[in-house]
Amino acid sequence: MRPRPPVKGRGVFSGTGLIVTCLAATLAALVFPLWSYPGRPETAPNVLGAQSLQTSHGPLSGLDQDFLTKVRLAGLWELPAGRQAQSKGTTPAVRTAGRHLVEGHRFLDERVRDVADRLHLDLPDEPNEQQRQWLDRLDRAQGGDYDREFANILRQAHGKVFSVVAQVRASTRNSLVRELADDANTTVLDHIKVLEATGYVDFDAVARDLAGGSAPPAADPGTVVPPPSPSPDYPLPPPAYSPPPD
Repeated sequence: MRPRPPVKGRGVFSGTGLIVTCLAATLAALVFPLWSYPGRPETAPNVLGAQSLQTSHGPLSGLDQDFLTKVRLAGLWELPAGRQAQSKGTTPAVRTAGRHLVEGHRFLDERVRDVADRLHLDLPDEPNEQQRQWLDRLDRAQGGDYDREFANILRQAHGKVFSVVAQVRASTRNSLVRELADDANTTVLDHIKVLEATGYVDFDAVARDLAGGSAPPAADPGTVVPPPSPSPDYPLPPPAYSPPPD
């Protein structure tokens, strides 16, 4: 028996079938990008959960965790830098700035270790490579060059941390991180002020560094004009928050 020939106009490749096939393909092309887009409402909680840790003090985001690490790292190199400035600085203002760094980061280091312990997070125990390079530069510098290097390296480093503190304070949902950010904001702002009071900060270099994200360059002494008589007795600020006794 001979096979029956296809009826004209009824196959997949008929006019109507071709139109339906094209419409289905177009619909699939439109739906797939929407479904695969990572920002769709169904996937947002999963993405957030992957970056955050749930704690009894509120969610701990990736930014929060990075902030805790940065506070700890700051203390690991700025404490020795401050101690060095107290003995190696050639002006009362530089030695005062060193004292503020020691007192401020001693306080913050105690706070961040307490917070990390309560949130069950590990913190670094030594400065990173860039921070070790900054300490090496300060070790090699002498006299007035040391004062300029100290003021500019520390001022630029604090400027970067200051913006991180503000971002964390504005966005964190964790109460312990929020309290630590308050203390860090007070301390970092105090350090910025006393470093600027040395009269050695090159504000053009600070602006270039923050805009370009480069490491602090050597200061140009010809572009800095010290302010009149910076006070060696610049008062330490009160802490914004003190943890309750256990």
